[in-house]
Amino acid sequence: MLKQLTDKILNQNYHITKQEALSLINTDLQEFSFVAEKIKQKFCGNKFDMCSIVSGKSGKCGENCKFCAQSSHYKTSIKEYPLLDSQNIFKEAKHNADKKVKRFSVVTSGKKLTDQEIDSVCQTYKNIKNKCDILLCASMGLLTYEQLVKLKQAGVTRYHCNLETSRNFFPNICTTHTYDDKIKTINAAKKAGLEICSGGIFGLGETFEDRIDMFFELYNLGIKSVPVNVLNPIKGTPFENNKILTQEEINRTVAIARFVLPDAFIRLAGGRLLFKDKGVSMFSSGANATITGDMLTTAGTSIDEDFDTIKKLSFNPF
Repeated sequence: MLKQLTDKILNQNYHITKQEALSLINTDLQEFSFVAEKIKQKFCGNKFDMCSIVSGKSGKCGENCKFCAQSSHYKTSIKEYPLLDSQNIFKEAKHNADKKVKRFSVVTSGKKLTDQEIDSVCQTYKNIKNKCDILLCASMGLLTYEQLVKLKQAGVTRYHCNLETSRNFFPNICTTHTYDDKIKTINAAKKAGLEICSGGIFGLGETFEDRIDMFFELYNLGIKSVPVNVLNPIKGTPFENNKILTQEEINRTVAIARFVLPDAFIRLAGGRLLFKDKGVSMFSSGANATITGDMLTTAGTSIDEDFDTIKKLSFNPF
């Protein structure tokens, strides 16, 4: 089955069905990773997409996502602060641009920014666009179409809004907004002329079928940048005692993602440092992008270290 599916994808531009994806769950991982790499090479070559983020606003979020340290529903020890001023955001953007990172995103806590906050951050984006050689992204919650248009006009090219998990499992992780709220935001961002970055977080208690359902949702939405987060259980959240995924399970998840999303940039995001190899083996199981530097409330890998890794793996950052 694995060989037949791989041949059809490589030679006939075939898109697999959900049942075929489910059949891959127990495939020998070494062989599975090998053919996932062949699919990646066919559709993406050696291209590698690296981006960075700054936590532009932290904590006091009214949403109740059970995995998130920034939710006001839970008692965690994260630092809380309002929207960063323009100077601090610009400093982070310039540092990443000078390091030759391709993309930079401001990520904010909360359901969405206010119109006043959007106007402020748009001025910051305009300044970055004029002075730094870096593509601009944003992750600011469930914004309206009008707010997304403002970001586009300020120089933002890509908007991030994770689905997080499958439609069926989503009510188990959040009840203050819906799956359809997320899809509405994604469609509004597309209408505003923005590219979309959307993926999920694994280790929430979901099944492989939930992960596969999310990958198919992303495929149907035409998403080409797919963050893969691994839950780092945060003390004080409802998921603080969740078992951390094994390296084998997350590598298998990445390989399945490559089969469902053959031409996407599958982007390692939060949770890389949970693994001894810092996620490097995922780059040999179908992944070809990463967020570099620190995450929002957890540590990441350094930019220099990531550039060294992708060089050793013969990737070509573009």
